[in-house]
Amino acid sequence: MAEAAKSRAEATPALPTWPDEIYRVLKDAGIRQVAMVPDAGHSRLIRSFEADPETRVVTLTTEEEGVAMLAGAWLGGERGVLLLQSSGVGNCINMLSLPVICHMPLLMIVTMRGDWGEFNPWQIPMGQGTRPSLEAMGVIVNKVDEPHLVASAVQGAANLAFNTWKPVAVLVGQRVLGAKNFKELARK
Repeated sequence: MAEAAKSRAEATPALPTWPDEIYRVLKDAGIRQVAMVPDAGHSRLIRSFEADPETRVVTLTTEEEGVAMLAGAWLGGERGVLLLQSSGVGNCINMLSLPVICHMPLLMIVTMRGDWGEFNPWQIPMGQGTRPSLEAMGVIVNKVDEPHLVASAVQGAANLAFNTWKPVAVLVGQRVLGAKNFKELARK
């Protein structure tokens, strides 16, 4: 019986630690407000913040609302983070002028689609356009493709955003998230 349990444990892959590490980094950075559009790539991080009584989590109808919400949070003396998928970055383009022109911090963590291993061709244009679009709007961008580097990238981005009052985005690549498999999804 013990060998069967051991065999099942070996067959079950360990959960990645980076979502929990990001949560700790953001808490240490003083994040108290989380603006998000539900996303599978952020699901563990979202659940951690939802369970945290010190944090306010707001589910947005569209991503650009988060830019305005976090500007208001900053003006009210609180720090926040915007969690979104790369496909939602396009919705934010016009609103990104707010933190740029008003010299306000904005911390964004973007889960990527349309890059390594993508199965859905509709995700590719915005996935490929995410970084150039953000940079064209004056956002400082760092992409991470290794799980062990995600937490330090978020910590660096938080320091940069809140110490220099700049918009900063961390793009979490599909190599970290894992590529979705269309055949598996079709069977579900």
